[in-house]
Amino acid sequence: MTDTIITVQGEYSAWYPAERATVSASVHADGPKRDAVFARAVEASDAVRNLIESIHDKEAGPITWWTSDSVRVWSERPWNNEGKQLPLVYHAAVDLTAKFKDFEALSRWVESAAGIDAVTIGSISWDLTDATRTSATVEVRSRAVKDAVAKASVYAQSIGLGSVTAIALADPGMLGDPSGGAMPAPPMMARASMKAQFDSSGGAQLALKPEEIAVASVVDARFVAK
Repeated sequence: MTDTIITVQGEYSAWYPAERATVSASVHADGPKRDAVFARAVEASDAVRNLIESIHDKEAGPITWWTSDSVRVWSERPWNNEGKQLPLVYHAAVDLTAKFKDFEALSRWVESAAGIDAVTIGSISWDLTDATRTSATVEVRSRAVKDAVAKASVYAQSIGLGSVTAIALADPGMLGDPSGGAMPAPPMMARASMKAQFDSSGGAQLALKPEEIAVASVVDARFVAK
């Protein structure tokens, strides 16, 4: 009797609370005088660095890691809407990045840094620690395989067969199927919302609320049904 081959795709995803947040800040100054522009950028970037260094402690502080670029200076001659070239404009910029493990401290830091002249707060990305990411990946991959076994078992039972035995497991598209199978979901993704809260004195306070991070896995599997 010819063996019945069943090929399925198993998948599983789980959500985990964010444990780390990486925030980017940029300093940008411009004007007609190079020295003045450079001085403004240095002053603003020093102020941001001071905010970071005051709470940076790899072991105990809310900031576990940070980095900063050197000051970049360039010039351009812009054009107005009448096609006339305007006088030279100088620009100076610095990018800074910090990783937080305390999200309340992050909210306070963002509020303080955003109040510095020439500073813009950019994106905030959310992540898990390496240890959590490793254990979560192991868990969802195991669950994805179990999902594949369950699907194959249902297919086998629907045609009057009993047990299934795995003969191949692979990442999506690696079993040689022309269609390649569905693409796996991104292994991790997260977003965050920002809102202003008001204390008893009526002052606004920034609150950051990260959504949970999705860790997903997809596996292609081939079984023999008997």
